[in-house]
Amino acid sequence: MKRRLIVAILSAMSLLIVAGAFLRPTKAHSQAEKPTSEEQALQAFAAMHPIDVHVHVFKTDPAFQAMLERLNLKLINILVMDDTLPYRKELEPQIKDALALMHSSHGHVAFCTTFDPYKFSDPSFTANSIKQINRDFADGAIAVKIWKNIGMEIKNADGKFIMADDPKFAPIYKDIAQHGKTLMSHQAEPDVAWGPPDPSDPSWSYYQENPQWFLYNKPGFPLKQEILDARDHVLAENPQLRMVGVHLGSMEKSLDNIAAHFDRYPNFAVDMAARMEYLMMAPPEKVRAFLIKYQDRVLYGTDLDLLASADIRETLKEWKSTYARDWKFLATNETFQSGGRTVHGLSLPQPVLKKIFHDDAVHWIPGL
Repeated sequence: MKRRLIVAILSAMSLLIVAGAFLRPTKAHSQAEKPTSEEQALQAFAAMHPIDVHVHVFKTDPAFQAMLERLNLKLINILVMDDTLPYRKELEPQIKDALALMHSSHGHVAFCTTFDPYKFSDPSFTANSIKQINRDFADGAIAVKIWKNIGMEIKNADGKFIMADDPKFAPIYKDIAQHGKTLMSHQAEPDVAWGPPDPSDPSWSYYQENPQWFLYNKPGFPLKQEILDARDHVLAENPQLRMVGVHLGSMEKSLDNIAAHFDRYPNFAVDMAARMEYLMMAPPEKVRAFLIKYQDRVLYGTDLDLLASADIRETLKEWKSTYARDWKFLATNETFQSGGRTVHGLSLPQPVLKKIFHDDAVHWIPGL
């Protein structure tokens, strides 16, 4: 009897020891995992063969080219006409430089052209714009950009702000669609441009440096919704035209509004350029669900630039830091600090990441 009791006790102790071995946290799980380094993030980013659909590059540089090759990175270099900046006042020099960059990049830089909206009042504006963009298509341009000065700056002969759905633009849109190209549309600005000063908004520093686009208490300017309604009218009137609404389609604070546009307009997608911080501020579960549901409609972009006067070392540091940050946000489940905010990674599935970083760009902007 005593012997059986001893055996039973020993058996019970053995079971407890085995159970303890399974229940005890392993070293890997008991200690906090090391955060993803910038180098690790860039390696994972490069494995996607990423496409940044929204950059502005004004010079070539061997170190810049080396970064593109190392990251397996392709860019869409977007032209903009802006009469407030000397290097954006004239279109033809921009086109010449963009073509030179495209040809010297060994396939890493594509070219998105534009037309000159400041010539809107010229009787031959529409015909000349079509002629010019068709020439650029023949030279390799894969898309056309319209910018926020349409809706927020340029006026017609009657002194009214021209909108994206002005009849003068209609033949241009039809021509773009007939050539199978894509319209990159930047209409309006973040909500903060129409509201009172808000230093907590991610875009606030931009308006401190560019006060001409800050419309709070400036009478006579269109409301944001008027500008976006005109953009939406273009979508409705041109169902064969692919449109990418850059900067989250200027609906940066409403994923529900973006989703409604996706549901209403099958020819509409958005890029993330310069609006990633708004996604970082939104509830992570909602952003994750949105990106998974609409994984075919969201393109990766940054709005990074390389100016002719830029220090290449500082520029490369900024570019790599941005790509690493965006990868950590979209691809990992880590919590980290960015822009003075705590950010929770979305840990998106690999197939979704592949679409956002590569496949969607190829689908929505043929020619890449």
